[in-house]
Amino acid sequence: MPFNRVILKLGKHINSGLVSGCHSGYCKQLCTIVGNEEKFGKLNYPMFKPNRVVILSRITRYEFEKLMYKDATEEQFKQTLKRKRSDYRNMLERHKKHYNCLEKMTNLLRSKGIETKVVKRPQFTSEVLDWADAVITAGGDGTFLDAASKILNIDTPIIGVNTDPTRSEGRLCLPKEEYSALNFDRVLERLLSGDFKWKWRQRIRITMSGYHAYDEPIELSNQQLQNLEHRYTEHVQENEMFSRPLSEKGVKKERVLPVRALNEVFFGECLSSRVSYYELSIDNMPGVKQKSSGVTVCTGTGSTSWHCSINELTPEAVRDILNIANKECSASLPTYDNHFVEAVTQKFNDSIVFDPSELSMGYSVRDPIKNGVFQVPSPRGMAKRKTDDATATKNIKTGKTFNKQKGELLVITVTVSVLVNPVPLRSKVKMAIFKQHKTRTACE
Repeated sequence: MPFNRVILKLGKHINSGLVSGCHSGYCKQLCTIVGNEEKFGKLNYPMFKPNRVVILSRITRYEFEKLMYKDATEEQFKQTLKRKRSDYRNMLERHKKHYNCLEKMTNLLRSKGIETKVVKRPQFTSEVLDWADAVITAGGDGTFLDAASKILNIDTPIIGVNTDPTRSEGRLCLPKEEYSALNFDRVLERLLSGDFKWKWRQRIRITMSGYHAYDEPIELSNQQLQNLEHRYTEHVQENEMFSRPLSEKGVKKERVLPVRALNEVFFGECLSSRVSYYELSIDNMPGVKQKSSGVTVCTGTGSTSWHCSINELTPEAVRDILNIANKECSASLPTYDNHFVEAVTQKFNDSIVFDPSELSMGYSVRDPIKNGVFQVPSPRGMAKRKTDDATATKNIKTGKTFNKQKGELLVITVTVSVLVNPVPLRSKVKMAIFKQHKTRTACE
């Protein structure tokens, strides 16, 4: 039976070219790059002088719900939310606050002579990115990640501004305590005066080969607008033949997907109730056939998110392990001491996280199945090259979901592509950092 293959490997991405390997000289050179020096200065001498800025606005919960009930009057909509036990008044109030913030940001930018466009996710296209010198996101981490996934060159900086600091943590945005959208005048003042620092972070790129490599992806956000029984049906093609030749007319063998993942990539079944069956190879080692709930691959930025949630331990689990160690080794570790147990727990959980600038990927095998046939030698670890083969329709999630059928190859690479945000980020996406917030979030 043919398998799909997924490869994780290290690479350097400059503009649209990928260079294998990494040399310290290259990394040093990259650290001095800030893209367009006339508009954004140098790493040690930052500036912010864009002519054109695009603001990517989040879709508020009020707008999202309205999309689901397009034909309802406002009163009907209100009653529908009431039946769902949703707070219409609070939802509408937050919606209005977001747009007040958006208006303030737009007016302040335009008052400084900066041409400004406001777009939502569907309008955030390559044409808009080609037009803009810089991207500002108005929302939370979700909006920031969506923007970061679509910036493919090293010249466009990204700045995350939290428009709802009381309800959104916004770890990738500017520090919300002082620099939320409510205080955008302070943000713009520091940017224009050069009182910040550019920051870079690694992202992941994905290359697919096979018959379905050029299929259109499905926007995950759009799936939420469909009835449950109809979600992802585009990817559920039980009787589809997987033996069609790649040489078939019009089919190209390889495609670099048009997204970059700042946090993580998930590879697994599109129907969560199904077990994923695949062959996994890491760093050019021999492949191992496995069954699990799928595989996540993250950057250092994403290591504080899903990767950490999958692998972190609780104090209760650590206490149990230490009690077993005491019994087996005739030791006397103070498991009765809550501070000791919590310190050990924190030490382990901290070890899961790695630096966002590292040219490596962290992988996690979710819910691995272990028996006499299938083994998972290492359900968690670091990788520079990873291969995965699968025998069922697979779902590759990076904010979009891509269809992957049997016998198709998936290559996941760390890239050095760029973004910028004034406060924390370094992807070979470029971000800016406000100097007094050196301990701030994943972007630093």
